[in-house]
Amino acid sequence: MAEKKRVGILISGRGSNLQALLDAAAKPDYPAQIVRVISNVPGVLGLERAQKAGIPTAVISHKDYADRENFERAVNKQLEADGVEIVCLAGFMRVLTEYFVTCWNGRLLNIHPSLLPLFKGLHTHERAIGEGVRFAGCTVHFVVPEMDSGPIIVQAAVPVLPDDTPDLLAARVLEQEHVAYPLALALVCEGKTRIEKGLVRITDANWPKTGQISPLP
Repeated sequence: MAEKKRVGILISGRGSNLQALLDAAAKPDYPAQIVRVISNVPGVLGLERAQKAGIPTAVISHKDYADRENFERAVNKQLEADGVEIVCLAGFMRVLTEYFVTCWNGRLLNIHPSLLPLFKGLHTHERAIGEGVRFAGCTVHFVVPEMDSGPIIVQAAVPVLPDDTPDLLAARVLEQEHVAYPLALALVCEGKTRIEKGLVRITDANWPKTGQISPLP
């Protein structure tokens, strides 16, 4: 097996998707090694999850910096010190500047709880129900300066049921997030993704896999 990619994860809260990535990375054949978890908020559950898994953590509070870019430079300094090759945002509740996105261009992943490009931003499940769509889901994508707009790596869909509430729909989507994010990270770490004209192509003979909606084959 090729050498595992060194991955850093940025969080702000409970770390549900972080846990999915930690569980995946604990498997011997998974192509990523999580080497650092950074939170911009102290005392969150995600830090405990990382510590229980034996992953080094750091708290870098955005409140300690005069502006976004200086905060991001501090985060970047830690990631570089850890030899991080790929960064995952997992419930990281900060809008990143062009400086940080450019530093990690093509190596920065995010997960969003909608089938992008639908329902960018917040309150995705309320909006999906309100618009009467028949399917909702999640999207793992490369990050670009425009929010929730980067090239799509993996999507997973769930039906919107007649009696759904935002909480019920969110729980069903979250189950798929925990599948989609480890899958997308593995594809990137294995070198099976390439970006062409703003779209992700998957170079994997076994793609697509049942249960996921793929980008261009």
